[in-house]
Amino acid sequence: MNRLKRLFEHKQERVLSIYFTAGFPAKDDTLTIMQALEQAGADIIEIGMPYSDPIADGPTIQESNLQALANGMDMETLFGQLEEMRQTVSLPVVLMGYLNPIMQYGEERFCARCQELGIDGLIIPDLPISLYLEQYQALFNQYGLSNTFLISPQTSEERIREIDQHSDGFIYMVSSHAITGAKASISEEQIAYFERVAAMQLKNPRLIGFGISDAYTFTTASRYSHGAIIGSAFIKVLAGSRNLEADIHEYIQNVIKQA
Repeated sequence: MNRLKRLFEHKQERVLSIYFTAGFPAKDDTLTIMQALEQAGADIIEIGMPYSDPIADGPTIQESNLQALANGMDMETLFGQLEEMRQTVSLPVVLMGYLNPIMQYGEERFCARCQELGIDGLIIPDLPISLYLEQYQALFNQYGLSNTFLISPQTSEERIREIDQHSDGFIYMVSSHAITGAKASISEEQIAYFERVAAMQLKNPRLIGFGISDAYTFTTASRYSHGAIIGSAFIKVLAGSRNLEADIHEYIQNVIKQA
């Protein structure tokens, strides 16, 4: 069974997914960060595939992409770093990125490598559901890759239900109509959106992302979903770290603690 599906069968609340950009802060930090995340108590690892124009992301993640590219990170390097991943990392691993680099690498070649390495799923923000159904669904299914779509407060109920019908991992609930970036609080308007989607009783688990950064925002988001995704705030931890393992452990433990 796909590790994502297994996770959500056994854990239906306070699921913590952590995003980081491969090759940041240093080119060879990828596996070190993954191992530290598992040991610290994260549930899903989301690895960003560096790209020069990450349109859904705010300044923090954009800068991490540019630094990773400057460090010499590319798709082949990332796959090489993940060769030994499953010897030490048992968590579900999702690759997040954009369609252009995948097409340049070769779609089937990319999916085959993902299967070889033990990648569980993909998040491709610029992959429309119509194109997914037409060109990619059968390919992803062939190689055992769950595809995660994003929804936002502006997504219609009809589209949300269509996405739910054609998803088999989780649904990524973008918390607001904005780019990624840590925020200090969650508004009443956002909570109304969370409640509206929860009331739809979708078949797939939902994780809330964009603006989740600490124990308060993680706990609040988790009240209305199966958990949350942290990206920009974690990138900031990495950027300022002098000891990755210790700083990752401290940050994750602070996020998941319950008052």
